[in-house]
Amino acid sequence: MASPRGGKVNNDFYDLYGERWYTAQDDPVGLLRAENRALHPWVVAEIRRAYQAKAIRALDVGCGAGFLANELARNGFKVTGIDASERSLEVARRHDRTGSVEYRSGDALGLVFPDKSFEVVCAMDFLEHIEQPAQVVSEAARVLAPGGLFFFHTFNRNFLSWLVVIKGVEWFVKNTPQDMHCLGHFIKPKELGRMCERAGLRIEYFRGMAPVVWKSAFWRMVLTGRVSDDFTFTFSRFIMAGYAGLAVKVA
Repeated sequence: MASPRGGKVNNDFYDLYGERWYTAQDDPVGLLRAENRALHPWVVAEIRRAYQAKAIRALDVGCGAGFLANELARNGFKVTGIDASERSLEVARRHDRTGSVEYRSGDALGLVFPDKSFEVVCAMDFLEHIEQPAQVVSEAARVLAPGGLFFFHTFNRNFLSWLVVIKGVEWFVKNTPQDMHCLGHFIKPKELGRMCERAGLRIEYFRGMAPVVWKSAFWRMVLTGRVSDDFTFTFSRFIMAGYAGLAVKVA
């Protein structure tokens, strides 16, 4: 669809994945799985550090096929996942080995949950796909309990991100959907920081995230266009391209 933020964003392809969410190597969804393998231990560790033995309610906004939501459920948290793609939610439900995640079709711009419903809200690889990210951040803050944690992952808006995240994926990964990402939808960390501040969230830190280029899986992708299951991402201090972060709801 046309975007007031510049360019256009294509989210329709998520409805077409089916089981390819979990199996495809000839598609950027393989990169998404690799990102999640790096993100999951970090999210779980931060939740346990903050809450220790307390029962935790977690909301995964834009949960897709349930990569993060299902992992949080496997770690014993009470999890709700929402997404606009019902077909993706069907895949998520099939892969929920705990059978405990509540998956709902929903609008992140107007969450149906009461205030202070969750200790954790996550928005991973989501804010750059929507027109009003500040509204999503505001809704996340509203449904968070005081002291609750807001996790996010998105992309910085600059030439390097355009070259690596947009053009690099188009050049080197097979079957990259047209307009999967739009530079105008990428968010500078200082902009996301202001969104959080206005919503009553305090940024704890940002962390850069990048592919591990010195391993063979990276170069196999460059040569073949396929993302193998041993492809890995790592955290760094460098936040010029992909970055993750943690914010806390101010009491």
